[in-house]
Amino acid sequence: MGFDRETLNANDAGIKIRIAVDDDLTFVGQDGYVAPEVLRRKIAAGEVFIAESEGIAVGYLRLELLWSSIPYIALIRVNERFRRRGVGRALVQFVEQQLLARGHSVLYSSSQANEPEPQAWHRTLGFKECGIIAGINRGNIGEIFFRKQLA
Repeated sequence: MGFDRETLNANDAGIKIRIAVDDDLTFVGQDGYVAPEVLRRKIAAGEVFIAESEGIAVGYLRLELLWSSIPYIALIRVNERFRRRGVGRALVQFVEQQLLARGHSVLYSSSQANEPEPQAWHRTLGFKECGIIAGINRGNIGEIFFRKQLA
């Protein structure tokens, strides 16, 4: 995908957003969902983004490309101490800028059907609900998909 290696500062929160580098592997692998060798490839492709506060990683966003071309937020994780400070929003804004620069016009994301707060968060950021896959998650819980038109 070839993202620009620039940063975005979310000044009101003291947060800096950047594209992940190899040294971030342990931090972005903490969720355990993706094997380290896959994460290395995603980092090399510029598909993992880091939020920092005072030089310390406090959150990350991992992109997937559906059908190798449609950007999808696979995961956003923010350390509990930094939640509700605009870190997730700053990560998404940075990714949107990167996607627009590469000619993308849409971004997808999702949330489990039993998670009203993440659903509301997506809507606040301008995502619109666009579908559901019933029973895809553990416990037979559905996944609600969101789409955001990039401006």
